[in-house]
Amino acid sequence: MAKHVLKQVKSGAKDILNRSLDRHVRLAVTGLSRAGKTAFITSLVDHLLQGPVQHQLPLWQVAREGRFLGAQRMPQVNFHVPSFDYDNAKKALKAPQPFWPESTQGVSEIRLKLKYQPKSVLWRNINHSAEMTLDIVDYPGEWLLDLPLLSLDYLSWSEQIVASLEQNGRAQLAQSWLNSGAQLDPFAPADEALLNDIVLQYTDYLHASKDTLGLHHIQPGRFVLPGELKGAPVLAFFPFVWLQNTPQEELKKAGKDSNFALLNARFEYYKKHVVKQFYQQHFVKFDRQIVLLDCLTPLNEGKQSFVDMQTAINQILQSFHYGRSSLMKRLFSPAIDKLVFAATKADHVTPDQHENLLTLMSNLVCEGQKQVAFSGIETHSLALAAVKTSQAGHVDFQGQAHPALTARQSSDGESVSLFPGEVPAHLPNDDFWQGQGFEFVDFLPPIQTSADSLTPLPHIRLDLALEHLLGDKLL
Repeated sequence: MAKHVLKQVKSGAKDILNRSLDRHVRLAVTGLSRAGKTAFITSLVDHLLQGPVQHQLPLWQVAREGRFLGAQRMPQVNFHVPSFDYDNAKKALKAPQPFWPESTQGVSEIRLKLKYQPKSVLWRNINHSAEMTLDIVDYPGEWLLDLPLLSLDYLSWSEQIVASLEQNGRAQLAQSWLNSGAQLDPFAPADEALLNDIVLQYTDYLHASKDTLGLHHIQPGRFVLPGELKGAPVLAFFPFVWLQNTPQEELKKAGKDSNFALLNARFEYYKKHVVKQFYQQHFVKFDRQIVLLDCLTPLNEGKQSFVDMQTAINQILQSFHYGRSSLMKRLFSPAIDKLVFAATKADHVTPDQHENLLTLMSNLVCEGQKQVAFSGIETHSLALAAVKTSQAGHVDFQGQAHPALTARQSSDGESVSLFPGEVPAHLPNDDFWQGQGFEFVDFLPPIQTSADSLTPLPHIRLDLALEHLLGDKLL
């Protein structure tokens, strides 16, 4: 026991030393569902672990110059945080019939030690090589959407949900929950079995909003991605939206053992012990951040999905601490000093549409980017594919060559050649949604030959993302 404690103390002291010398980077991988967080981390780690022999990272300066000596996986310091399941994710992507690994369901981490040759001749004369510790943190972006709850009480949140039900399609999806909840007597003694039944219907409504309408801005986020809280009483509440039937002043006087009091108590507990604690444990020590955005799926699903994603991602950006770094800040008040916005699934559109995809993403995150820029930190934007699934080429149609992609479609695994359509370069107007010509098709990971299996996963601009995130740390 004493040896274990001493080992932890030594490890913590080493982390503090590395932070003071700027040799420790904690990277936040941020994104909503289906943005490609798991594929991004798996591909990134795969390329780093392959080292200088097999790397395909020409845009990463330290690799291009031959100064990258390799990377190794290291034990995590945070023993209470699950490890990112890199091994199984890599097996899925490199299987004889590759498939996408399971998506992010909770917080996870992976730690790497990167070794490189310093660019400075003076430093190389002192020490042939240098090391940097990289912690990569994965988590559901939807959980961050609960942070605004901290400034609301139960009835204020319920009023917001009432307003959201006016959006197209939501009330219809919520009909079963709304009908059941309307029968609930808020002043009656708490009936946990009855409340649990209504909670299940509310949860079904949230899942339907996500799956049918393609919405991301769903509260509470843990109801659709519960993680370790699945089945816990802290997730057994719902907004009381039947306010037209009962004056709020009367509800505030409900007895402490009533249905309403129990719902209110669970909401307050959720804010304090889930939302606030989650943020304090994981989001106050990030140095760098990459925000992954799938701009293509919402284009397919319609205006409501697209606008909802825009609202969600801009709200998420308000959750982080941005600012220029210094020795004291690195030790005692870390802040994100470099941010990369990445439009994912660039392999799902033809190369001539990459510029449009990038411009669309920049317009989509404009409001959040303004807030980040005010802090004075460096930001970059790019279109990437962490795992390249398609081959770009041309097809002949009526005697003319047209750009096209060849890939395996997810629906049946068959290889297809197609032109998905043009990506709007700006935020779509109403005319676009009336007759847009874009058809996003999900692709499967590429089948690799026996020779390919020994090399890192194919990608588009993953090396440029690495350069933006870590290039200045490995000089």
